Amino acid sequence: MTDQIGTGPLRHQLGRRRFMAALAGGLLARPLAVAAQQTGRVWRIAYLSPTVRNTEESTTLRAFMEAMSNLGYVENRNWIFEQRYADDHLDRLPALASELVNAHTDILLTFATPASRAAKGATSTIPIVLVAVGDPLGVGLVKSLNRPSENVTGLALNNVETAEKRLQLLKEAVPKLSRVALLANQKNPLFNALHITQTKKVAERLDVAVEVVEVADPERLGDAFSAMIARRAGGVIVLPDPGFIAHRDRIAQLALQNRLPSAAQDKPIAVAGWLPNFGPDLSEV
Repeated sequence: MTDQIGTGPLRHQLGRRRFMAALAGGLLARPLAVAAQQTGRVWRIAYLSPTVRNTEESTTLRAFMEAMSNLGYVENRNWIFEQRYADDHLDRLPALASELVNAHTDILLTFATPASRAAKGATSTIPIVLVAVGDPLGVGLVKSLNRPSENVTGLALNNVETAEKRLQLLKEAVPKLSRVALLANQKNPLFNALHITQTKKVAERLDVAVEVVEVADPERLGDAFSAMIARRAGGVIVLPDPGFIAHRDRIAQLALQNRLPSAAQDKPIAVAGWLPNFGPDLSEV
């Protein structure tokens, strides 16, 4: 389910410390902390996200900060951490990526597919570390998982492969389910297409019709659920998207109000009030 790009598959429960040690050793000829102590250099690591600053993402970043501390990296002493958020306006990502590149960033840490694509478009030399990208090969970020080439490394969540399982779980929870809506972020069409294709494969076997309902603005989520009811959907699956994690409480509330059984990838969405969730733990990633 989770692969480290450039070094082959990793177990899903790979410890944070082990991964970060491998990452630090693979990106540079020697660890940043040691190099900083020897040269007095302060390394600049930047984080780029397509969504708003939210609790779940903060939890993931705390896991990253903890791992860095365990490896001997002291923030504001031998490394500086810059953060940029597009606040769900994906058109801002290229400018934010260029801003970080022009700030003499040493490493770009990118969350989700849109931010990763923007970072790759902004630089061909600064190392880009993917935090949560479902299919970097499918969306053209790397040429191969074993040999990504260029300046991209990190983790592939392979959550496209879990798309079928989410529908299977929802069908088990609601045996009479005959039509399911897929809630998709209209601004992330390339990644959506991969999930839609995989879901439709199992939908045909389970005799479940699929209705894709797209939303471009979180303020229009209510309209999206009205469209699901109009199309006689008996359940909803939220496609993986950082914007949906940020607005998980609103989505859960709408699903309950419209009496639509629901499933998603991310644990925070399930905690907010959904039925099953099936996917990797982003804190471990």
